Amino acid sequence: MAEQGTTPGGRRGYAGTWPPRAAAPVGGYIPVRAGTWRPLVETLRQWARAEAGAGRLFPWVPVAFGTGIAFYFAAEHEPVLSVAATVAIALCLLALLLRRHRGFAAVVMLAAVAAGFATATWKTARIAHGVLARPIYSVALTGFVETRDVREKTDRFVLRVVSMESQREVPKLERVRLSVKKGTAPDVGSFVELKARLMPPLGPQRPGSYDFGRDLYFQGIGASGFAMGAVKTSEPPASGGLMLRYAAFMQWLRDAIDARIRTTLDGDQRAIATALLTGRRDAITTPVNDAMFISGLGHVLSISGYHMAVVAGVVFFTIRALLALFPALTAGHPIKKWAAAAALVAAAFYLLLSGAEVATQRSFFMTAVVLIAVIVDRRAITFRTLAVAALIVLAIAPEALVHPSFQMSFAATLGLVALVQIGLPNLLASPDHSATARLALWGGRELTMLMLASLVAGLATTPYAAFHFHRVTPYGLLANLAAMPVVSAVVMPAGLLGLLTMPFGFDGVFWAIMGFGIDWMILVTQWVAALPGAVGRMAAFGVGPMILASAGLVLLGLLRTPLRWSGAALLVVASVWAVSVPQPDVLVSADGRNVAVRGGDGRLHLMRSAKDAFLVKEWLAADADARTATDASLGEGVSCDPSGCVTQGPGGAFVTLATRSEALTDDCERAALIVTARPAPKDCAASVIDAERLRRHGALVLRRIRDGYAIDAVKPGGIDRPWSPAVPGDGESETTLRATATAPRPAVDATPAESDFQGED
Repeated sequence: MAEQGTTPGGRRGYAGTWPPRAAAPVGGYIPVRAGTWRPLVETLRQWARAEAGAGRLFPWVPVAFGTGIAFYFAAEHEPVLSVAATVAIALCLLALLLRRHRGFAAVVMLAAVAAGFATATWKTARIAHGVLARPIYSVALTGFVETRDVREKTDRFVLRVVSMESQREVPKLERVRLSVKKGTAPDVGSFVELKARLMPPLGPQRPGSYDFGRDLYFQGIGASGFAMGAVKTSEPPASGGLMLRYAAFMQWLRDAIDARIRTTLDGDQRAIATALLTGRRDAITTPVNDAMFISGLGHVLSISGYHMAVVAGVVFFTIRALLALFPALTAGHPIKKWAAAAALVAAAFYLLLSGAEVATQRSFFMTAVVLIAVIVDRRAITFRTLAVAALIVLAIAPEALVHPSFQMSFAATLGLVALVQIGLPNLLASPDHSATARLALWGGRELTMLMLASLVAGLATTPYAAFHFHRVTPYGLLANLAAMPVVSAVVMPAGLLGLLTMPFGFDGVFWAIMGFGIDWMILVTQWVAALPGAVGRMAAFGVGPMILASAGLVLLGLLRTPLRWSGAALLVVASVWAVSVPQPDVLVSADGRNVAVRGGDGRLHLMRSAKDAFLVKEWLAADADARTATDASLGEGVSCDPSGCVTQGPGGAFVTLATRSEALTDDCERAALIVTARPAPKDCAASVIDAERLRRHGALVLRRIRDGYAIDAVKPGGIDRPWSPAVPGDGESETTLRATATAPRPAVDATPAESDFQGED
């Protein structure tokens, strides 16, 4: 199948059609004579010419644009904006000049890469703000409340800082995110005074894990923490501005909707209904939330393409059906276009109501392009539609590229569009067009479409779920088949009717209907989550396999000739690479208070001087370990006293966590690795990870090698980005760091008893 485009001769038609007319069948191969390479080479050239036909270039532009953004985030320090912009503009002008020459496609791709790089650089420069580097235990703040989240146990709000007073000199912070007791968060738009304890934005919990601090930076937030004492509301010194008034209105509207839902529903019913309509999903209880993601229905909680399609589709078909009741309108007016315009307005309202997260923005732009195509009489569902939506999202928010929401959303949509354009037309074609045959086949076809859509979307998002969340959903297809028809036909339409009738006071019955559908969805998630093997855990792997898998998905989705199966080969290689990544032997937290050591049983054993349930949960998930942070087996094989802890690590060597200076003398003689916040003796024979190294490089992962440990750091030497600024003295390279940690040490064959490491009280 090919898209319409303009041929070099200026004629409009289907260029690059594959297969050529009177050639091999779709997806087939041209026979190659044995004993010669010439037919094979000619076949490859034919495929390449088909892929390079008119109209085939544009879908690759957002891929190149995103590649440029990826290069930006991979840079060790902040690029120079003027240089990045100049290169991008020059390449764009060169592409314009070469638009009728042979090298046009290559120059366009280079220009798109440079444009993506420059766009990300410009976005970071435009929102530049201060980031807290060290904790502040007491600071007086005043400012405007911009957002408020109601969570299961606590509430949280974002404060736009007007003034801050601290005994220590700190950078000027524009926004901070604060937690308060449940039910005490101030209203959006109010001006408040409070005292708070602030912490630097949370960084990666291990090398290669997700960087929460980067997310906060692009939200304009420079610190997080919690309020100490009462939050006082007072008169503002000046107006908060138009955007703050808009945020206050939208928050009022969300609260009003939640209050109406609360009159009929409660518990998880109410929380899920509110999440589907307003995007606020933090009040869902942990067991139900976990079951949703284990079963593969977690995507229902994040407003994205599915929700936007349902909203726009229900409005479109309802308006069109109502207008069709009037023959005069049907005969003389474009009611289909009117219905599309109404659906576009409804989708825009839903975008604003739900908080306009990245996935919602992507789905709105995608839906908007489809509806606009209907209005202007163009083909709606194409790769061009997806490409336009991707370019819009990445141009507005280039940081979305590294967010799992964007990656999973676009991967699923790419798979579905490819299914529609390549697979479904053949699947739905039937030689018998009689009404009886259609009626007989309708149920089977609809079920097949739902199964294929669920399967393709699930497979397309698997690499990203495995990379970011360290899990796969073996029964995702089963859960989606059982729950999604009810969500589509009952839950979402009832929610929309509830919104429409709420101003008139007739919404209660629709919330009740919505609740029945949500009960079914919860029942399905809990049943599927309880099935044997429902929790598909995946150990952490590096970014390399994920990039390779992404390339494979793009090739499978965008290519039309048998060359597309090169994407499947890349996916196989990426899968083998991901499962063969060696797991760490020692993990050290950024504050040095938690150390996990892989024991002889192959599992992690925890030494800690402070409890951090979130950190331990992340470590266990990345290790594909089913234990919880409170599991008693985490402490097996670990011996602790007031001076520190010791456990036996890889190869029989001892690893210690020293909390007192007096324990270091014995540890230096007998341990292979010491983690401590205290200064170690200069002649210490063990490898030492001290507070200064952790301050410069953050959390560490160590792997045992022949004569020591190889170290990976969250912040290798030379890394200096606005959301993760280098600390003074951070000039030590990764090679030097590794050489220090892998220095030869005495053999550990005759290891001492654990009691030798226990300091005296």
